Amino acid sequence: MRLFRLIQPVDDIEAAVAFYAQVFGAPGERVSVNRHYFTCGEVVLACVEAPPEDREPRPRKDPRIVYLAVEDVEETFERVRAAGPRWVDDAIETQFWGERSFYADDPFGNPLCFVQEDTLYLGGPVG
Repeated sequence: MRLFRLIQPVDDIEAAVAFYAQVFGAPGERVSVNRHYFTCGEVVLACVEAPPEDREPRPRKDPRIVYLAVEDVEETFERVRAAGPRWVDDAIETQFWGERSFYADDPFGNPLCFVQEDTLYLGGPVG
């Protein structure tokens, strides 16, 4: 079993494409009028705009975070800041488990974490 797609709910597909294309440095692919795919390794991040009548308010603190491994966390930090997130950490930090990362919310409040690829923690003893 493997994870192959994550749905990222957005309120404006055009704004989502502009944000994620700048963050990822790639245009992605429009697959339907309300759905745009960005390939992240073997997983697709699918930005999907639901019709207004089908949208549900998101909880204030969404526990679901999309974690993205990146080759250069400093460069990614600058791209995310330039893309216009709703919120972004003040700086990149090293977590106690060794990951170098920062958190941001996309323009729709979806939480993201960008982690330096060579510091990924995948389980096991810390330290």
